[in-house]
Amino acid sequence: MMLTSLITLTYLMVLLSMAFFTLLERKLLGYLQLRKGPNKISLMGLPLPFADAIKLFCKEYSSMMKANTMLFVTMPIFNLAMALLLWSLYPYSSPSFFFSYGSLLFICLSSTMVYPLMLSGWSSNSKYALIGAIRSIAQTISYEVNMSFILLTLMIIFSSFNLVSMSVTHSSPLMILLPFLFLIWVASILAETNRTPFDLSEGESELVSGFNVEYSSNSFAFIFMAEYTNILAMSLFSTIFFFSSPLPIFHDMVTPMKIILVAIFFIWARGTLPRMRYDLLMSLTWKSLLPITIIALMFSLSMKFFI
Repeated sequence: MMLTSLITLTYLMVLLSMAFFTLLERKLLGYLQLRKGPNKISLMGLPLPFADAIKLFCKEYSSMMKANTMLFVTMPIFNLAMALLLWSLYPYSSPSFFFSYGSLLFICLSSTMVYPLMLSGWSSNSKYALIGAIRSIAQTISYEVNMSFILLTLMIIFSSFNLVSMSVTHSSPLMILLPFLFLIWVASILAETNRTPFDLSEGESELVSGFNVEYSSNSFAFIFMAEYTNILAMSLFSTIFFFSSPLPIFHDMVTPMKIILVAIFFIWARGTLPRMRYDLLMSLTWKSLLPITIIALMFSLSMKFFI
């Protein structure tokens, strides 16, 4: 009973953080673009996330006549559920429960994130949604390979699968020790979350809105919530892998601040970087990033062998 209450409370706090992260994004994008962000609702626009939620969930629900109704309705909910499951791996310093193979579970959960996007686009029975889904599948699978090789390299370096031990193992963050691997990780999580400059599955200029073009009301809200929950989750795992705490006693205090800083980077990237061309996106991952990650994995294996 206590474990269920803890997990439920964690999910509620994650959803609340996601809601106010959308407000933070609008505020920062406003300042990055030399304009005012949302500031009309009450005190500095703070109730805006709740206003957005009320607006979306009160809209009339509509669906395509020829859509696959069951998949069309359930995939957005499944997408949000998978994003929330990632937060069950949060590395508390004194956890009530933990996974000994948390890093492997992270790979499994992040790999399944492509299926809701694919089935959402396919079940809509719309050519624009289908094209957006196909582009999302190719992009996510391509960068998933790089992410898996990076995680294998980190597991060898840490000599552990446990996320709690990974977050407090090294006195020097791996961002400083392995900067090139960190840059590849940053590119991979931007592509994994379909964020600028890799937001090609939601190319508004050529696909209207991408894979979610036929969604409205609460279904669109679930997709929107899943995207931002996944951004915060990737910020969490970036903190675990590359920003380890030198003093474990301050781990629970410092980790949320690190997550916020990494999440702000997503906003900065959206406000400054242009969208990449799709062929350059695929060329980058297969011809440039993948050979580097393979070399890094082989180097870490050889170092462990000689040590």
